[in-house]
Amino acid sequence: MSMQITDPKELPNNPGVYIMHDKDDEIIYVGKAKNLKKRVQSYFKDEDKLDHPKTRVLMRHFNYLEYIITDTEKEALILEASLIKKHRPQYNIRLKDGKQYPFIKITNEEYPRIFLTRNIINDNASYYGPYPNAHKAREFIDFINKNFKIRTCKSMNGPCLNYQIKQCSAPCINNITYDEYQKNIKHVKQLLSGKYKTIIKNMQQEMKRDAKNMNFEKAAILRDQIDTIKVTLEKQHIQLTENVDEDIIAIEHNNHEASVTILSVRGGKTSRKDDLTLQHIEDMTDQEIITEFIKQYYITAPIPDVIIVEQKIQDQEVINEWLNQKHEKRVKIRIAEDEHYNKLINIAKKNAKITLTENTKKEDNPLITLQGYLGLKKLPYHIEAFDISNISGEYAVASMVVFEDRKPKKNMYRKFKMQTPGPNDFAMMKEVLTRRYSYLSPNTPKGQNYMNDPDNSFYIKPDLVLIDGGKGQLSMAVEVFKELKIKDVPLIGLAKKFEEIYIPGRSNPIILPRRSSALRLLQYVRDESHRFAITFHRTLRKNAFTKSELDEIPGVGLKRKQALMLHFKNLDNIKKASVDEIASVKNIPEKVAHTIYEYMHES
Repeated sequence: MSMQITDPKELPNNPGVYIMHDKDDEIIYVGKAKNLKKRVQSYFKDEDKLDHPKTRVLMRHFNYLEYIITDTEKEALILEASLIKKHRPQYNIRLKDGKQYPFIKITNEEYPRIFLTRNIINDNASYYGPYPNAHKAREFIDFINKNFKIRTCKSMNGPCLNYQIKQCSAPCINNITYDEYQKNIKHVKQLLSGKYKTIIKNMQQEMKRDAKNMNFEKAAILRDQIDTIKVTLEKQHIQLTENVDEDIIAIEHNNHEASVTILSVRGGKTSRKDDLTLQHIEDMTDQEIITEFIKQYYITAPIPDVIIVEQKIQDQEVINEWLNQKHEKRVKIRIAEDEHYNKLINIAKKNAKITLTENTKKEDNPLITLQGYLGLKKLPYHIEAFDISNISGEYAVASMVVFEDRKPKKNMYRKFKMQTPGPNDFAMMKEVLTRRYSYLSPNTPKGQNYMNDPDNSFYIKPDLVLIDGGKGQLSMAVEVFKELKIKDVPLIGLAKKFEEIYIPGRSNPIILPRRSSALRLLQYVRDESHRFAITFHRTLRKNAFTKSELDEIPGVGLKRKQALMLHFKNLDNIKKASVDEIASVKNIPEKVAHTIYEYMHES
């Protein structure tokens, strides 16, 4: 059952999944609940009472939600993980973009192929991964194709070079039966699932059976495959452990992303190490991060008998039930307590820390850097910036641009025609700030300006307001906020000449390093507000030049009209001008000046 609602009181008290949308119908968050009504109501509080800054930003964009009722909490968990993987909502914790981590795919064809892919689609194929190291994944595929003689061609139009060099079983010419080919695919799936002991045991049994039935050629092929697998796995094994299949998981994180290291133990030996990245983990606890990772990772990754973690995860009973069903036998989730597992966890944590450090060096998060430089209480997710554009006070406009999570939100941009006479950039900036932030002022009754803000975006409280200018412009902005009684909205001024940052209550500006990602972000926001303002200003000027009473006057074309408007600024000034003043304009002959004067006074 799926329904669209805006009021949590309409939700049932059933387990299920809720899917939040913004006004553009984009899915922005997916969550699961044991009790939908109780869980979703926790989002509908005053902004100041919401626990996390990310939740506050999420609810600013909330428009409506859908919900899907499930029979059990376990079904809700499975559905939630699948929807997150499919839609990759903006505000969910998620594994880094699939472009970063490829999967090994076994197709659903009559004679399946095996190859690397970055796209998981609903085509009944089998997917294994993710594989953070694409080069190693390709090597593994080459090993599989060579030793199990899996076809690589798409069309099966006859024997190819791979058959001639004995690296393909050539089902295209019936060189192998369907059952024999499927048996090879079964072995490959066991290998990719990490069931090394099982695959070797099964292949040894088949080898003995073939030898007993005097199928010596098949028995020899199996013998060679078994030997190759053993040698390959011995090269991969790095540490002896107990004779069980286990995953040891450890995390390290900053305020922006988490690095997760998984040591995979198969057949009693550590056979694989993966380093993956989780994004959008702001204000999340270690417990929340590891829980979300397990839910998303094991949708496609092979499930071991035991999962070792640093601390108890959330929803452990439900997750355990889900893993048991997928693994078809009991899976244990254990906390590392004894010396043996603590040693493995420490190894994993060291790897995770190294990966996190490398990722941080590669991609510095400017929001975190900016928060540190400015001493902000909250991460500046939602930034608003303003600029004024006019020529000697004429066609004066202001722009407001909005950035969220470092990206422009163009649907929230606003432009204003100034009512303040100019030229007076200070007074114009005061006007636009007052018009924008009166929505947040306790002095203004809520809803009074609703018709000017139909989507209620002006009721969003920004995390940072950027004014283009230095001390003077910033002081004026502070005065506006004081008059409107608006608190807890950080203001800064960015002076263009030396790119100095001014903040209220501090006499000396903050100078950020020229190559700082935080400075580049502020410059991007400031330049975008300037671009948006000047584009609007030019549009108004162009419209004034292209559509006016002057179009009706004989002898006045586009060039003469532009010359008149640039000289007199507006039609009122032309009406007040004498014939001599009109004739003094470049390219306006005295005869045309008389015609203009007579027309303007007649009209």
